[in-house]
Amino acid sequence: MLLRDVAETSGAVAATAARLGKVARLATCLAGLAPDEVGIGVAFLSGELTQRQIGVGWASLRDVPPPAGEPTLSLVEVDEVFRRIGRLSGPGSQRARRERLAALFARATEAEQRFLRQLLTGELRQGALEGVMVDAVARAAGLPGRDVRRALMLRGDLGPVAAAALTDGAAGLAKFRLEVGRPLLPMLAQTAESIEAALARFSPAAVEWKLDGARIQVHRSGAEIGVFTRSLDDITGRVPEVVDAARRLPVSSAVLDGEVIALGPDGRPRPFQVTASRVGTRTDGAQVRRIVPLTPVLFDLLHLDGEDLLDLPGAGRYAALAGSVPEGLRVPRTVLGDVAAADAVLADALARGHEGVLVKSLDTPYESGRRGAGWLKVKPRHTLDLVVLAAEWGHGRRRGWLSNLHLGALDPSTGGFVMLGKTFKGLTDAMLGWQTERLRELAVHDDGWVVAVRPELVVEVAFDGVQASSRYPGGMALRFARVLRHRPDKRAAEVDTVDTVRAIHAGSQGAS
Repeated sequence: MLLRDVAETSGAVAATAARLGKVARLATCLAGLAPDEVGIGVAFLSGELTQRQIGVGWASLRDVPPPAGEPTLSLVEVDEVFRRIGRLSGPGSQRARRERLAALFARATEAEQRFLRQLLTGELRQGALEGVMVDAVARAAGLPGRDVRRALMLRGDLGPVAAAALTDGAAGLAKFRLEVGRPLLPMLAQTAESIEAALARFSPAAVEWKLDGARIQVHRSGAEIGVFTRSLDDITGRVPEVVDAARRLPVSSAVLDGEVIALGPDGRPRPFQVTASRVGTRTDGAQVRRIVPLTPVLFDLLHLDGEDLLDLPGAGRYAALAGSVPEGLRVPRTVLGDVAAADAVLADALARGHEGVLVKSLDTPYESGRRGAGWLKVKPRHTLDLVVLAAEWGHGRRRGWLSNLHLGALDPSTGGFVMLGKTFKGLTDAMLGWQTERLRELAVHDDGWVVAVRPELVVEVAFDGVQASSRYPGGMALRFARVLRHRPDKRAAEVDTVDTVRAIHAGSQGAS
């Protein structure tokens, strides 16, 4: 397939407001792809590269040749150019990168150049988020969406799943199974305003401490241990404490979900930045282990000794966990249906320095990669995970730093992000320095005051409420927003939705 066809589909999808319309246009394009083009087409139409990053930003695209008159570029050719560019390194690599980009753009038509520029700078926001693309793959292959979603859950990469669905149909999808050693996307929690609101959704329920740690997934097959982050990165060599704990379990094979956290001598959690820094360090694990020890805390079991447990209800999975993992490695958990008793668990968790609690349905299966309706987080203050859309250069003592952040929530109906306001509060000098470096890597435009960036950096924001505002497209703004921390471990697709913000706003209106 020619790049032109994908670019035209992208434009048509961007111009289509309705989700079903987007799905139909994407499905038509996907159905015309050859087997070796499916992964590339799915990635491009999702606004991604198959290589994820190749070291090209907006500065590399300021001077490109005039467009070609006729379309000749194929998807496979373009992907191969990206692959070669991504492999460039060392002296002279920047010049070589510009030369190969220039040669590619010289063969692209005006519409193709526009598409490539948006693709490379992360500005391709036509609404083809993963959920929309999954439905499009299902429609193109003539298969139930739930089958494609399950295969994606087990494989973690839509490209191979789409290729199997479009090439071999249901039989191709049936080949995807949970593989010990291959991480799954984790199940995520929605937000509840209070214990009472959470128990109104399901009761009795399990109430667990919500730790301020780093999410991990632990895989064991015999003596082989693998530890992965929520973004599926392998960190086995960085967390010897987790490896040792997994090796001591009385199992032959298992896939466990949990967190790892740095605790002080008194058992209270150290600041999240301490845990994140320890998990992120690439220095010798034994050395840093002595300085900042980590404690693994497990709360779910997805596979045990050859049996997949994903479809079991929450109570069944926890029973298997309790039978395989000693209490000291499990998150404190209480099953109850009384609001006052659950509030007491929340108070106890907070008194011990933890974030709050998770209220979990006893009946819900594991919903990998989704903010499942069966897990609700309750914290004493409003917090949201939001994506940075732009940042403003600071002045005064913050001169030279990107300071005031433009914050956005995910809009599932369009696949874009809705701006909810700005904040420069809560940022320490260390945070300002780190975020300036990171945002400059993500920059797509700088007018000297505001730097627009690819929507990739996630921040956790605390705020006092949501108010109506005509200043922003969503008609709402956060009150007294302040940054608690950066969350480089989270993807932009995982941030809170504008629907969640609307619900908070509606709740505050009702309370008043």
